[in-house]
Amino acid sequence: MEHSFLFQALVFLLAAVLCVPIAKKLGMGSVLGYLLAGILLGPYIFGFIGKEGEDILHAAEFGVVMLLFIIGLELNPKEFWGMRKSILGFGSIQVFGTTALLFLCFIYFFHWSIQMSLAISLSISLSSTAIILQTLKERGLSNSVAGQASFSILIFQDIMVIPILAILPLLAIPGVAPIASKQTSIIDGLPGYIQTLVVFGVIGLVYGITRYIVSPLLHLVVKVNLKEVFVAASLTIVIGVSYTMTLVGLSPALGAFLAGIVLASTEYRHSLEATIEPFKGLLLGLFFIAVGSTINFGIITAKPILIFSIVLAVMFVKGVVIFSIGKIFKMSFRNNILTAILLSQVGEFSFVLLNFSSTLYIIPKDLFELLMAVTAITMVITPILLVIYEIIENKAFKSTLGEPKQQADEIHSMHKVLIIGFGHFGSTIGRFLRANGISATILDHDPDRVGLLRKMGFNVYFGDGTDLDLLYAAGAEKAKYLIATIDPPEVNQDLYR
Repeated sequence: MEHSFLFQALVFLLAAVLCVPIAKKLGMGSVLGYLLAGILLGPYIFGFIGKEGEDILHAAEFGVVMLLFIIGLELNPKEFWGMRKSILGFGSIQVFGTTALLFLCFIYFFHWSIQMSLAISLSISLSSTAIILQTLKERGLSNSVAGQASFSILIFQDIMVIPILAILPLLAIPGVAPIASKQTSIIDGLPGYIQTLVVFGVIGLVYGITRYIVSPLLHLVVKVNLKEVFVAASLTIVIGVSYTMTLVGLSPALGAFLAGIVLASTEYRHSLEATIEPFKGLLLGLFFIAVGSTINFGIITAKPILIFSIVLAVMFVKGVVIFSIGKIFKMSFRNNILTAILLSQVGEFSFVLLNFSSTLYIIPKDLFELLMAVTAITMVITPILLVIYEIIENKAFKSTLGEPKQQADEIHSMHKVLIIGFGHFGSTIGRFLRANGISATILDHDPDRVGLLRKMGFNVYFGDGTDLDLLYAAGAEKAKYLIATIDPPEVNQDLYR
């Protein structure tokens, strides 16, 4: 059914306005609401989105581009270097471990070729940055141990897209299929090793232009002192970098992420973030709706056993690998389970990698469509699993699933400064005080974080910082400064009252 642009826009917005609040009310989160809205709008339910659903998906991917740009802005090189151990530790084990297990699974159980199995394993080993970060933000888990572990893995995954894109042309087998008549990038048809060199060359070019040309230009734009010009400049940076990456068949989101990291060390970091944020939120919602609308129920009904076997295999393998990582790094059972659920789905970069593998004829067209359905299904299942986990946690975790509930620590020493909560903001204050020789008593409710901070020499105690009895025991009455850094901010306001 053909509809005008205004009608399409009206339907998208109305679906979001109706479905997202209902999903939030049921405790399912906005992501599942957007996905369900897309399913309803798709060709297999109400049919407001027809075969053009995939075209809408490509346009909506710009929301992911915006998200990766903001992530890059928030992760300046110094912070990135400070997180290198957790990023390399968590991330490398997850990506390589998941890829290896899935590769063996596809070879021995699905009987796919080595090239095909490797390409698919690399592509679907990545999780959804958009879904996970949105979920962590909505549930206030960004500063939790599970949130920080997930973020470290996601950063490594986003970086790994670069070498994966470079590896895929080397897996292509010449002569398997005729070369497509329509070029999708300027490097199509070139030998694999030349494509790989061009990929790394373009990445270096984007870095150089962003560092030595874009940053000085922003300085000139700021002098004009017109907000709309700065907005235009911000969008120009994101769109320009994205377009450059697409010329060589790379993900535009990857270029935006790289540009964000480079600009994170400039004085325009926060202004760029504030300017892009509104566009990111709207386009990201559109992306999730588009993902839901592209779920091919025709393929699902035709091959349900094969599709759900792949879905089960992928989510089980990713969950086992991530749970094992948590055991290696001595995370608590609750944080371990939560991290495994958060990262169990296949991510938005997989759409790009699978599509690239299909254009290289590593993956046949029918299998590509099947894997696209698998990717979308895992995205829908993950928020549902999270809701189930929270229900179980609320009912059964009162006894911590067999683990004795940790009691608040007995506080032996008091200082003039009392810090409640030691996430990103609290730890920044704590390190600043420590660097200036000022001792502080720290309260935090995360046992994993408490154990880690004690090893680092901080005077930290486990307990609920909103418990008045614990505050008095920690010397709140005698403390000269009380610094509350609990998420969400409303809790801090209530505490000061």
